[in-house]
Amino acid sequence: MTEAHNQNVAVVTGASAGIGKEVAKALVAQGWHVIGTGRDATRCAEAASTINAAASNGGRFAMVRADMALLADTARMADEIIALTPRIDVLVCNAGGIRDKEYVSSEGHEATFATNHLAHFLLLQKLMPLLVKTAQQHGGVARVLSTSSDANDHCPAMNWDDLNFAHNFSVGAAYCQAKLANVLFTRELAKRGAVDGIVANVIHPGPVTSNFWSHGDEVFKTRIDTIRDQAVTPEKAAETLVWLATASEAGAMSGQYYYMGAPRDPSVAAQDAAAATRLWEMSEALTAGY
Repeated sequence: MTEAHNQNVAVVTGASAGIGKEVAKALVAQGWHVIGTGRDATRCAEAASTINAAASNGGRFAMVRADMALLADTARMADEIIALTPRIDVLVCNAGGIRDKEYVSSEGHEATFATNHLAHFLLLQKLMPLLVKTAQQHGGVARVLSTSSDANDHCPAMNWDDLNFAHNFSVGAAYCQAKLANVLFTRELAKRGAVDGIVANVIHPGPVTSNFWSHGDEVFKTRIDTIRDQAVTPEKAAETLVWLATASEAGAMSGQYYYMGAPRDPSVAAQDAAAATRLWEMSEALTAGY
């Protein structure tokens, strides 16, 4: 590890395309060391070339590949990240998406829930020692940012008895629950991490002109078509995450839900403190052993 003592480091999941790629580009242009993650080899290579070309002021980028639908692969990815850097100032939990039908991993987890929530929960546990160390040694704060969606508005509560939707699976319901999990995860982390200098915030990016549009079932695609004219570019959608990662004032706020640079209220279900604690505890059990 050859990290410059004063060089900020960010880990950005889902950096091979869309919002994550734009966040990585913006940070390396400001002189950050960014470690991105992605799954597809071709997209990862193309993104790494593009992001490194945007680097200035000593900024640099490295890509780590993993399938975040698999917790074992996520754990391996975390180990690779730890080997690349002695500090992490910002963790951007951005990877995710929607599937066109039900997929259950070899580990027994429904892919939407695993990729959007469980993998990021596990990644945080693995990287938490570095985040806490960085907060203690470099300014008193480390930041964890997550990409959710206003889809959380359409999930009245977590499906506690069947988080994997093994019964009555619905593409839309699984996605909405995963996005609710993102907000609950942030709220609980903001509470638990405060003593160690961990600041946690979450965003709704709005509809974005990325490859996200091509996923989901026909019902989802039909719904997306009705809001396509409202879509913003990935670069525009990334602006709030970049601000939350870099602005001094953003380091003083935690547990907030943002849209286009401004705080807003998430759904009633997303404001349930007891649900946030319950999800955290269930996630600990589901990721134990990895």
